Amino acid sequence: MAPRAIWTGSISFGLVNVPIRLLAATESKDVHFHQFEAKTRKRIHNKRVAEGSNREVSFDRVIKGYETSKGRYVMVEPAELESVEPGQSRTIEIEDFIDLHEVDPIYFEHAYYLTPDTGRGADRPYALLRDAMARTEKVAIGRFVMRTKQYLACIRPVDRVLVLETMYFHDEIRDPKALDVPGKVKFSPKELQTAGRLIDSLTTPWDPRRYKDTYRARVLKLIRAKGQGKEIEVAERKQPERVADLMAALEASVAASRKKTTKRTPSSSHTRRKAS
Repeated sequence: MAPRAIWTGSISFGLVNVPIRLLAATESKDVHFHQFEAKTRKRIHNKRVAEGSNREVSFDRVIKGYETSKGRYVMVEPAELESVEPGQSRTIEIEDFIDLHEVDPIYFEHAYYLTPDTGRGADRPYALLRDAMARTEKVAIGRFVMRTKQYLACIRPVDRVLVLETMYFHDEIRDPKALDVPGKVKFSPKELQTAGRLIDSLTTPWDPRRYKDTYRARVLKLIRAKGQGKEIEVAERKQPERVADLMAALEASVAASRKKTTKRTPSSSHTRRKAS
């Protein structure tokens, strides 16, 4: 079943207007837990209470405060916030077309599908924008407003659909220069060559279906076992060993990777022969 549209509007492409619908491209598969008191097994609920008391505060009596310095706040009323909200525009204004490889993936936040609002005659202009971007190998950058927040967005063609990625603004990306990471380190040619061989041995075409959330599967298996009254044995967690000899570790990794590849190759070729 197709997801419901969470926003409707249009893409402004020069003088061309493309009516579209915005749909979530991903869904969370996280395992969600409720909180309980360990001794009584009673459910824990969170309440909004005034500091220094147990008095619960109703939502209509809550205002927002911005901390200007430690312990000092500027209180802002809802009406005051509304006065500076971005306008309720229903248009994604395309401002630039760029090469996708120029955008660092760190800027991408959430993915959405854009589909044409077919009831408003959008199919032809939608397909024109999609196909023109695919032909020129460009992506579109623009801004739009959703739920009182302005978003920077990247629109790109993927097969037959346009995908919109909300993006972080430049000032939301933390500067990595302040991080404690090693500077330039000198390695021997052999170390670099062996590391390169290890990378080559692990290089494969991208197939997202190869990667499963094994932790989620183990959590669900644990829940089913406990629900059936089974006793769970908790094994002691092993700490990873410290690498004493980097070169020896690289060579052992290359050897292990080759064995893994050798074991996988016969079955892969057998599958291809069987399919043919």
